[in-house]
Amino acid sequence: MKLFLVPTPIGNLKDITLRAIDVLKEVDLILAEDTRTSGKLLKHYDIVTPMQSHHMHNEHKIVKALIEKLKSGLSIAVISDAGTPAISDPGFLLVRACVEVGIEIETLPGATAFVPALVNSGLPNDKFVFEGFLPVKKGRQTRLNLLAEETRTMIFYESPHKLIKTLRHFCDYFGEDRQVSVSRELTKLYEETIRGTAKEVFEHYTNKPPKGEIVIIVAGKK
Repeated sequence: MKLFLVPTPIGNLKDITLRAIDVLKEVDLILAEDTRTSGKLLKHYDIVTPMQSHHMHNEHKIVKALIEKLKSGLSIAVISDAGTPAISDPGFLLVRACVEVGIEIETLPGATAFVPALVNSGLPNDKFVFEGFLPVKKGRQTRLNLLAEETRTMIFYESPHKLIKTLRHFCDYFGEDRQVSVSRELTKLYEETIRGTAKEVFEHYTNKPPKGEIVIIVAGKK
């Protein structure tokens, strides 16, 4: 009876630990954000453990049933499409429920997108704040006004079709001269990092619309 949180590669399939492969082979059930995406990874490593969908649209509904499965003695692993579960991905609700009823939880170390992006940015990384995705509409302006005073390096996730809007907002709220680093497609064939002022990075992606998964690192207020 144990819940495992297992990080999966953020791009390159080789970025998985030997221990993670062992756990995924040994558990009774794997909870996957998208079984089609995770199916490619499992097939690559000859993992035949049964999978069940566990995503943002159903996690509230199935937590109780999953707790009962764990109580019955099953071991379950949670994986997301990429990176560490519960970091801007499903997983937190089940972990909280396990803590409440005393079910053992084991979290494996492994891939997560924001650490390489932060280290690669060249911006201070001794103190930082992880913001994940900004609110899309409600609360966005309030959040940006608050973060304009943040002195630690800030980390954001963003989708490619919203990146230019977000960079424009960084120019408006943080100032055009604020240092920004955008890492895209980390560990993949077309990985790139663009560094500069908020205005310079905004202009770069205005002229060259981005594709792929994106992590934005923003310098704190001096």
